[in-house]
Amino acid sequence: MNNTWKTLLTTAGLVLTTSWTSQVWAENLPGTGISVQAVQSTIAEETFQTLLVNKALQALGYDVQPTKEVDYNVAYTSIAKGDATFLAVGWFPLHDNKYKQAGGDDKFFVNGTYIAGAAQGYLIDKKTAQRYGITNIAQLKDPKIARLFDANDDGKADLSGCNPGWGCEGVIEHQLDAFGLRNTVTHNQGNYSAIMADTIARYRKGDSILYYTWTPYWISGVLVPGKDVVWLEVPFSSLPNSNQDTQLPNGKNYGFPMNSMKIVANKAFAKENPAAAKLFSVMKVNINDVSAENMMMSKGKNTPADIEAHANGWIKAHQKLFNSWIEQAKAAAK
Repeated sequence: MNNTWKTLLTTAGLVLTTSWTSQVWAENLPGTGISVQAVQSTIAEETFQTLLVNKALQALGYDVQPTKEVDYNVAYTSIAKGDATFLAVGWFPLHDNKYKQAGGDDKFFVNGTYIAGAAQGYLIDKKTAQRYGITNIAQLKDPKIARLFDANDDGKADLSGCNPGWGCEGVIEHQLDAFGLRNTVTHNQGNYSAIMADTIARYRKGDSILYYTWTPYWISGVLVPGKDVVWLEVPFSSLPNSNQDTQLPNGKNYGFPMNSMKIVANKAFAKENPAAAKLFSVMKVNINDVSAENMMMSKGKNTPADIEAHANGWIKAHQKLFNSWIEQAKAAAK
């Protein structure tokens, strides 16, 4: 991330004031008079991604309504019914089943990759990994190894896991059975942020920790892989309702395929609005920029005004790229 981006993120105001912006508002824009409704999960760290899409749609003249926070399942169902317009952060292949169950290609427009290279998996603290030679989660079948991560003295490892409804919880539950870990590992679910706050506090006290996380997310900026923690491999690929190989290009297998975040839109809306459809197809953001924004949130810059400033700052730092998206979208409407 360059210094310009860092500076602008901390100093950006709430309103874009470029001459280019005033020029586009003077034009007959393709979205004039058309209302759009974004939905997103309750994960605050996905607000930045949604705001960037909302602001691009506004630049095309669309009447963008305040984003609604809903469960992922509700998001897909709402978009399929036409009650919502789009979800900026659809995780694939993690959300494949949600996508198909809500109507699949008959109901949704998905074209292009918004954010690429999102990893997921299980991690433990580096100190414990090195002391006991732990590299694979299957080693936790050994009760003696599992007890190293016991946070409540019940004799089982405590895995800080995934919220119900996110998609990752189904994978974790499946893998606990597939890898023979059900009797030695407890999957702690609930409020992920609160569970991870406790996990980080235990790490800082010197306790051994076991947790699930994903990137981009601020956790890996606090518990840095390779420095503070290490990824655990899995003994073999095993996903619910899928034969997909989860081995990564580097030969490592963390149990989850590499994910991409894609913009999922109502198919009828996309057909009627070629400008928006083109925008959804061409928008691309570097995953490191998302991680940087999430880290700022973790350090206290997490109010709606802060996140709005982050989005405005990113646009100013990438104005030529942002302008190119708008021009491509406008051209598609002609």
